[in-house]
Amino acid sequence: MIKNEENNFCPKTTINWYPGHMAKTKRLIRENIDKIDVVIEVLDARIPFSTKIRDFDECVQNKPRILVMTKMDLCDKKEADKWIKYYESLGNIVVPMDLEHQSNLHSLLVNIKMLMEETNERRIAKGMNIRKTRVLIVGVPNAGKSTLINRLTGKKVTNVGNKPGVTKELSWIRVGEEIELLDTPGILWPKIAEGNIAFNLATFTAIREEILPIYDVVEYFLNCLEKYYPDKLKTRYGIDNVNEDIIETLEIIGKRRGCLIKGGEIDYDKVVQIIMSDIKDGSISGITFDRFDEIIAK
Repeated sequence: MIKNEENNFCPKTTINWYPGHMAKTKRLIRENIDKIDVVIEVLDARIPFSTKIRDFDECVQNKPRILVMTKMDLCDKKEADKWIKYYESLGNIVVPMDLEHQSNLHSLLVNIKMLMEETNERRIAKGMNIRKTRVLIVGVPNAGKSTLINRLTGKKVTNVGNKPGVTKELSWIRVGEEIELLDTPGILWPKIAEGNIAFNLATFTAIREEILPIYDVVEYFLNCLEKYYPDKLKTRYGIDNVNEDIIETLEIIGKRRGCLIKGGEIDYDKVVQIIMSDIKDGSISGITFDRFDEIIAK
């Protein structure tokens, strides 16, 4: 059973952010779902609960689904493994992947082929030819979907960025001689009411920076480090704890990083951007903010 508890340092918030292209994407998925054989849903291993798309089952109906857990090179593997086992216990096929080193691509392809075998057997029984497997690939913005497609095709066929909204339209992409992928723009759900999920998505750039106050996002990130990974907080920023007044903490970090303006004052905006860059470029790795034991009731 899912608990509704939130981190006690997480600001209370509700996000109503649902760009028109996301609504359009869901409509187009529903219109094309009869052509699809297998659905791949991409999750970020650092926030594998927050990146699970809500209200999506009705779009993909009962199509076979594979959950691809990306960014395994950046996550807390011990914590991510709990989520892998949990999703598997619900009947999902889960493929963990380090996209930078192209790990487990073969396993993903084997699972796609396995799920397609039953469909092909039915086609053969009806005297029909075996056709290419049509795979729908979905995920929240910036979860690694475009990188995964590029790894599968062995070349750059989609643009990759560390901000949401890179992919704009649905498009078919060939993967070898046996698979066709239907790529989709990153999608979210209309109302994100859980504050910790909203801030997780903002921290790992699944929603645009201007949607939530950037200082609140950085404060949330630093508080998560203090709670779950205090050694990383100390190593990266030279602090043992986050002050109740975030400005005091940013001042300490700013002095250590030389973020000064005329008169020796701290350039707080620069400090914030440095911290956000640390997240985007993977300078801080080995972290997973969706804590299994806090979200799933024992």
